[in-house]
Amino acid sequence: MAEIEEFRTAQDIHDLLRHQGHSVGLATVYRNLQAMAEAGEVDVVRLPDGQASYRACGTATHAHHHHLICRSCGRTVEIAFAGVEELIDALARQHGFSDVDHSIELHGVCPDCAA
Repeated sequence: MAEIEEFRTAQDIHDLLRHQGHSVGLATVYRNLQAMAEAGEVDVVRLPDGQASYRACGTATHAHHHHLICRSCGRTVEIAFAGVEELIDALARQHGFSDVDHSIELHGVCPDCAA
């Protein structure tokens, strides 16, 4: 995964591994991606069709972060902002929730595609 810079679906990763000569089942790819996501080693974003897409986490510390995603080319930028974390925690407490997890994906058009 470390050499994959752009987001890829589990099927794409499975196809790549098989093309490289690895004999691995698609279910195994899904299980490993899920384990890597839970460990913070890969980022997961949802494509417009709802399918999960994965890539190696670009944040060296694997710290919690969010993504800006270009609707045109798929370019993804990792972003972090403490203000939203505090807001989400406050909203959760206000409604009696605890142990809240979240993921924020902001979709727009990157500067290159907008030019």
